[in-house]
Amino acid sequence: MPASYAYLGPEGTFTEVALRTLPEAATRELIPYVSVQSALDAVRAGEAEAAFVPIENSVEGGITTTLDELVAGAPLTIYREVLLSITFALLVRPGTKLSDIKTVTAHPAAQPQVRNWLKANLPDVIWESAASNADGARLVQEGRYDAAFAGEFAAARYGLVPLETGIHDAENAQTRFVLVGRPARPAAPTGADKTSIVLWQRDDHPGALRDLLGEFASRGINLMLLQSRPTGAGIGNYCFCIDAEGHISDRRMAETLMGLKRLCLQVRFLGSYPRADITPDDVRPTSRGTSDQEFAEAADWVARCQDGRF
Repeated sequence: MPASYAYLGPEGTFTEVALRTLPEAATRELIPYVSVQSALDAVRAGEAEAAFVPIENSVEGGITTTLDELVAGAPLTIYREVLLSITFALLVRPGTKLSDIKTVTAHPAAQPQVRNWLKANLPDVIWESAASNADGARLVQEGRYDAAFAGEFAAARYGLVPLETGIHDAENAQTRFVLVGRPARPAAPTGADKTSIVLWQRDDHPGALRDLLGEFASRGINLMLLQSRPTGAGIGNYCFCIDAEGHISDRRMAETLMGLKRLCLQVRFLGSYPRADITPDDVRPTSRGTSDQEFAEAADWVARCQDGRF
């Protein structure tokens, strides 16, 4: 496998900035790809060791392009995650004034994060989506659009200037990125981990989702993301992307996954990996009756009952 990481490019994306915060990125060749799909396909094809892509932001939730790519196709595994605080700059060609701007571009995920600023400052502007924020900057450089929302750091790369900086509708906005590779054994638990899965129901009936979520609740597992995505099999057919606190090696998580496997038509395991937003010392205590020790004691009690040693 080549010692390279694919990422959502071109150069100058928030994805690249987040990727470079990983220590191992310094020892890999970082290769930009034009889309999330092409970056993940590079991993599936063996052209890259891993891909680094955005998966969630704190304003709009899960990034559907990435979720859909992880749901479909050959299985992939999430190894790591990174959180990056996001603030935008309005990048323009030198000499452009705010009154000159008739068209703007950026990645679709950027629009909800600057919607109010646009309404207040450029109410009549035409928005066009770009493959990434950096690609939007490139299109402005080429004269295709008047301005782009991107990181201020991208201005010099594309010969642009930041007309406005510090643009964000929500304070402390963050985007979550993940490092994705081919399936492999999860890293050892840290005590502050996250497990990601995709669930497909066997059939649609009253209480079906409640039954699935009950597998988590009954074992004291907190959900961090729950998002439905269409399966493509017709209106009303959905799968569910879930992030939950814990690691597959935890007894309560392992038993939850076994319960879901029994209930669901299909379960896709996307990985157990360290959380980026917490340290082990800050982990919320597990609910009473859901620690690994209590699971082990309960299993031992059942075994003794089966042996007549109760």
